[in-house]
Amino acid sequence: VMNVITIEDYKSTYWPKLDSAIDQLLTQSPGDYIPISYEQIYSCVYKCVCQQHSEQMYSDLIKKITNHLERVSKELQASPPDLYIERFNVALGQYMGALQSIVPLFIYMNKFYIETKLNRDLKDDLIKLFTEHVAEKHIYNLMPLLLEAQSTPFQITPSTMANIVKGLYTLRPEWVQMAPALFSKFIPNILPPAVESELQEYAAQDQKLQRDLIQNGFTR
Repeated sequence: VMNVITIEDYKSTYWPKLDSAIDQLLTQSPGDYIPISYEQIYSCVYKCVCQQHSEQMYSDLIKKITNHLERVSKELQASPPDLYIERFNVALGQYMGALQSIVPLFIYMNKFYIETKLNRDLKDDLIKLFTEHVAEKHIYNLMPLLLEAQSTPFQITPSTMANIVKGLYTLRPEWVQMAPALFSKFIPNILPPAVESELQEYAAQDQKLQRDLIQNGFTR
């Protein structure tokens, strides 16, 4: 028989364990080995779900990750333009990497609370947090820099450009409209087939978008 876990137990014993594991997962570098016991965290989540603490745990998780992302966003805001793209790429990669561990750890909460009670999915919710707290706040600074980098060879690596463009498309497909020619280089079939004579026009549209963004106060 499972021992009763009171809300006090949850707050003093169970959540702190989850909290520190989430911290480590959110801040690890790709390829780092972190010394957390997945088994222990998994069973911690399982017990809390069985004892009706899902709602509290979900709320704590969202709050925790939101605070983390607000810090990430502030750090990006302070980045100089020449490091901005690279740092955005690291932040995006690090977060998406962390989700690959965080989501499975909370599988019971997802199954028995988020999917059934909220009709949502944990992974979607956590990706949406990144969109709202980081990507949306930076897209208008990022776009002109990406367009500029695209027209300057070797400014950033092709893999960085590909990661960011694909990542932005995953977060919000309609962002394609901000720079169709750029997105179409990395995402298949998003543009109608280009006719040779229209290529000049695409280039002109790209330049016009850059000018518009700058005129609207999105400085480089």
